[in-house]
Amino acid sequence: MARSGEGVGHTPVLLAQVLESLEVRPDGVYLDATFGRGGHAGAILSRLGTDGRLLCLDRDPAAIAGAGDIAADARVSLQHAQFSRLAECADRVRPGLRFDGILFDLGVSSPQLDEPARGFSFLADGPLDMRMNPGQGVSAADVVNHAGEAELARIFFEYGEERFARRIARAIVTDRRERPFRTTLDLAGLIVRVAPGRERHKHPATRVFQALRIHVNRELDELRQGLDRALERLEARGRLAVISFHSLEDRLVKRFMRDHARVDPVYAGLPQIPLQALPTLKLIGKSIEPSLQEIEHNPRARSARLRVAERLPEKLAA
Repeated sequence: MARSGEGVGHTPVLLAQVLESLEVRPDGVYLDATFGRGGHAGAILSRLGTDGRLLCLDRDPAAIAGAGDIAADARVSLQHAQFSRLAECADRVRPGLRFDGILFDLGVSSPQLDEPARGFSFLADGPLDMRMNPGQGVSAADVVNHAGEAELARIFFEYGEERFARRIARAIVTDRRERPFRTTLDLAGLIVRVAPGRERHKHPATRVFQALRIHVNRELDELRQGLDRALERLEARGRLAVISFHSLEDRLVKRFMRDHARVDPVYAGLPQIPLQALPTLKLIGKSIEPSLQEIEHNPRARSARLRVAERLPEKLAA
């Protein structure tokens, strides 16, 4: 659920594995599509020489404002944008710019989760917002207070895999007639009251809050578009590394990499296969999970999963 351990005094999740997977070269060009507080970006930058380049994106203006020394480095371009616009952002650096490595670290960052005013957490009271870019789109409160019962149930079930989705949606619609939901604890309190199940080590509101966050920020649509744009901008033998934190993201990433690592099934078995139907990616190893030591040091890393693929040169694609 959360990108973990970013910032001063912390280690980003799966840092060593990310650096190994990207095979960072001193003269390479890299993209950190989810800058956060710069943990992964700083580590990549430390391996670049004077000819290396790093583009960093984040849709959260607070992440851009807090970039510090990284933003001042001449090798870095830092842009406020969602990663579905990565091609446009790359062209601002240099038209047609391609990358030797691209990293997506999905989900909500620790600073977002730990700041009650952002409205991501059910553990502290704050406005029911959840927007990664507070100046864009509708808030979680807008959704909870205005969406119909069936739509709320769909959101909770589809994006949160919440088995009590209908019961929670019905209770929300009933309660908001008397008083609209304003804060995170308003909503979390209702869920605790009406959802009878308890999952070990998981707050009853976890799945609903995840679902609202994904819906408000259009995270899965963003991810689909971002992966497509990343594939277009990867150099031959460039690496794509994606860290996900829940099953919806991971299934999407796994399917994307698998589908692009095989011949289009329509043409499978034919003696001649069109160029556009050949595989464009090669899967690199199996998915990578944090060690028990990392989870002990950083509990928010426990659900992280890293998948890696490499862009095939066209002449070798067959």
